Amino acid sequence: MPSILSIAEAIPPFELKQEQAMDFARELFSERFKDIERLLKAFQNGQIEKRQLAKNIEWYKEDRSFAEKNNAYIESAIILGKQAIENCLKNGTFLTREIDCEEIDAIIYISTTGIATPSIEARIMNLLPFRAHTKRIPIWGLGCAGGAAGLSRAFEYCKAYPEAKVLVLSVELCSLTFQRNDFSKSNLIGTSLFADGVSCALVCGDEVNIRSLNAKKTAPVIKNTQSTLMQDSLDVMGWDIRDQGLFVVFSRDIPSIIEDWLKPNVSNFLTQNGLELADISHFIAHPGGKKVIDAYIKSLGIPSSMTDISLDVLKNYGNMSSATILYVLKRFMELGGEVGSYGLCTALGPGFSSELLIIQWG
Repeated sequence: MPSILSIAEAIPPFELKQEQAMDFARELFSERFKDIERLLKAFQNGQIEKRQLAKNIEWYKEDRSFAEKNNAYIESAIILGKQAIENCLKNGTFLTREIDCEEIDAIIYISTTGIATPSIEARIMNLLPFRAHTKRIPIWGLGCAGGAAGLSRAFEYCKAYPEAKVLVLSVELCSLTFQRNDFSKSNLIGTSLFADGVSCALVCGDEVNIRSLNAKKTAPVIKNTQSTLMQDSLDVMGWDIRDQGLFVVFSRDIPSIIEDWLKPNVSNFLTQNGLELADISHFIAHPGGKKVIDAYIKSLGIPSSMTDISLDVLKNYGNMSSATILYVLKRFMELGGEVGSYGLCTALGPGFSSELLIIQWG
């Protein structure tokens, strides 16, 4: 089965403390919400301490056209995406040697926060020495589920082409979608949560000599994946696309939906693969927010300690949409897993949908 050999990040240049974000929101929303101080508790209760942004906070205080924001997305996505690829292919924590760009057979590009044609991976291929015949698979619109979905699509590609090396590049610059004239509660909550993040993972097929490349004692092997769409739930999360750009749709019911829907989905998937929740040692969850993590714990009946890494990523980076689960998985890979131990990757996104992966350290 295909293995995940390396993951690396490219950290956006500007750090934002949560206290700064609160002050920014207070300045922006106070005239529209009489109970602004009560609403601002969401910034404190979310347990986010800092985030990274593509632009300085002052940039967001001015009106920006959709074109200006999207051009900023393209510019930053190329710079940070290129850096993440280079960091992934040169990551001495996971790799015994540098992987050359010429060795890569396909690039799966994941994003939901900007639009580009030619797509971002094509633009990066003009800067790095990839082969001209490298497959390009850009995927747009999966939101927070996109990172897990990208790993799943890489798994399927490597099963079809077992000699392949595939990159999954996730670039999410959520801050560049910010609407300073959107006075909805969804926008306020989004302002408390969302951040910018970029990460790249290397997935290799069975016929790649994994042992000669793997610098760790073990590596996560993808055993199976599952994509699930909940019918009639299109309004749970996503974008409302208007002349001014992308306006966040973020239902307050997400935690309760997770509590009711996730466990049967997870249990059926595990049962189909001869496993139970008790067999899972590593819970690799996309931390959509503190309430989402609490809903995972309540729905699945798992110890809160199993979400510690997800919560730590949320605390230091915020919700970076699709890139976030790659940040979480990287930390599990750095710690390493015992041979034979199982992990469950889970991420939820627009649709309403879930992406699940069973991995086993081998």
